[in-house]
Amino acid sequence: MSGPIEAGWWGFVAGAALLLGAALGYFARVPVRATAAVMAFGAGVLISALAFDLMDEAYRTGGFTSTALGFIAGAVVYSAANLILARQGAHHRKRSGHQQPSESGVPGSGTAVFIGALIDGIPESIAIGLTLLGGTGVSMPAVAAIFLSNLPEGLSAASGMKKAGRSARYVFGLHAAVVAVSALAALLGYTVLKGVSSHLAAAITAVAAGGILAMLVDTMMPEAFEEAHELAGLIAAAGFLAAFMLSRMGA
Repeated sequence: MSGPIEAGWWGFVAGAALLLGAALGYFARVPVRATAAVMAFGAGVLISALAFDLMDEAYRTGGFTSTALGFIAGAVVYSAANLILARQGAHHRKRSGHQQPSESGVPGSGTAVFIGALIDGIPESIAIGLTLLGGTGVSMPAVAAIFLSNLPEGLSAASGMKKAGRSARYVFGLHAAVVAVSALAALLGYTVLKGVSSHLAAAITAVAAGGILAMLVDTMMPEAFEEAHELAGLIAAAGFLAAFMLSRMGA
């Protein structure tokens, strides 16, 4: 399998968990507290992945300056985009309760939620493509971590969208589009950055890490820590440890 095709394939595989989670969230009656617990686990998984699979790799590739600048840039760009979308009604796009606005309540919120869901998946998908640049194949721990985090994301978001009155066509069309964008972003992460300097590669890897961390704090953690209450920290720690063990097994 060629590099670009392999990158796109693994981006698709990791993104497909969103559709699985969306099916559970839309058709099954999953308690809000259980959804939040799974979200907390997914948050812990992603924190571990960005720390040990992305930031560590960026630092070893290009040093501290490139890594730090890229990380800050990723967080700033994502946060700015998220702020704009939040003002259009997409602030609670990953909440499983009744926080999401309906289209009649906030006209245009459906489009904002759609765009927000797309940008949520881009940093982590680019990261998958970047792991192929070393020439040793994709980082399976990174793919597994992103897959595990996407499952609760899809579950929570679809549940909230249903409660906001959005149709199954909208919910599954949105998540299918995110899966397609995930595959494309992973492919581009590999093809566009192949052969670039070590400092630029490090910066771009760190950009993905910064965007993921900002996404976690803005969209996943509110659901996890508001609904799971006193157990959220413990569950997130379990997710972190699980992903850390995966990364060490693949080292």
